[in-house]
Amino acid sequence: MKRILLSALAMGVILMAGYAFINAESDTSPERKAQQEARQQRRAERLAAYERHIDSIVLSHNFRFVPQTMQQLPAGMMRNLQNPNYEIIVWDNAVDVCIPFLKGYTPPYYPVIFNYVLPNVMGYTAEQTNNGWQVTFESTMFSTTNYTFTFEIYSHYGGAMLTISSPFYNSVQYTGNVMGI
Repeated sequence: MKRILLSALAMGVILMAGYAFINAESDTSPERKAQQEARQQRRAERLAAYERHIDSIVLSHNFRFVPQTMQQLPAGMMRNLQNPNYEIIVWDNAVDVCIPFLKGYTPPYYPVIFNYVLPNVMGYTAEQTNNGWQVTFESTMFSTTNYTFTFEIYSHYGGAMLTISSPFYNSVQYTGNVMGI
């Protein structure tokens, strides 16, 4: 009997707390609505400014990509990249690449580090998409293999996906962030 009474009492307390919470949440005073609208307006302005910032750094050809994960396509293992030195920097006249890549024709694939300053790249294009930008360029990276770099840059949140593909090796896909230099 005591359990039933304690359960009923606990249920009553929970219901009263929930009712008080709902009433507090549904405060429709004019000041509160004005504060909420002002916060939403400031947030929308900050988001729009951030999108304009990402758009401007992509258009200026001066941005930095910092990878956080990599995965060999089509179904390789997702690897977290913890090294803070991995990055790709795109300048007006050069591209600085320091990023891991998986080579090999058959398993086991072996990791290599692309560590090059490319004085010129071929076919650099930046096309605006619904979500942001697609930036593409090619380089041989001082070898006989041609590598294609394709960035999918999302202006809304600054994230990006990079795919490095070549005719001889499986493509490797990276996720990370894009920021100004």
